[in-house]
Amino acid sequence: MYQYEIKIPKDRIAVLIGVKGKIKKEIESVTNSKLNIDSKEGDVSIKGDDSIGLMTAKDVIYAVGRGFNPEIALRLLKPDYCLEIIEISDFARKSRKDEKRLKGRVIGADGKSRKTIEFLTETNMSVYGKTVAIIGEISRAMLAKRAIEDILQGSPHSKVYSWLEKKRKELRTEAILATEKRKS
Repeated sequence: MYQYEIKIPKDRIAVLIGVKGKIKKEIESVTNSKLNIDSKEGDVSIKGDDSIGLMTAKDVIYAVGRGFNPEIALRLLKPDYCLEIIEISDFARKSRKDEKRLKGRVIGADGKSRKTIEFLTETNMSVYGKTVAIIGEISRAMLAKRAIEDILQGSPHSKVYSWLEKKRKELRTEAILATEKRKS
């Protein structure tokens, strides 16, 4: 029997449980695990015999805790999907004002920057608290992570977007070549 203990924000507990416990039951079912949720403290205990299922459950729960909708978090059940977390405080000059400014750079006016990165990388992002979380196919999540880190380090948005557009074309070309190779 394996066990993990993780803590998520208290305001995300209701989302994790879902209406009439639906989300909690779904996570338990698909990961062959048992969840124990302390809604007063935000502690979540995950138990089970399937170590891979437990790791996946841990990632799904952590993603919900980082602000993702449970349906998006459950994409982590796919073997080629991953969760990436970037700590905004790692890029800030130790002031709350700087963290807030950096958070604003990642989100952009009316969410434009976040939406553009999501579109160009075909990933999902959540900016919650002092973190930016990304869910997507591994190669695409890595591109999104690098783009966000570049923005947090002060790179102009336009430069980051053009780099992402170039990488997106490269990924498409690779996918087409791989498909043609399988056909022949």
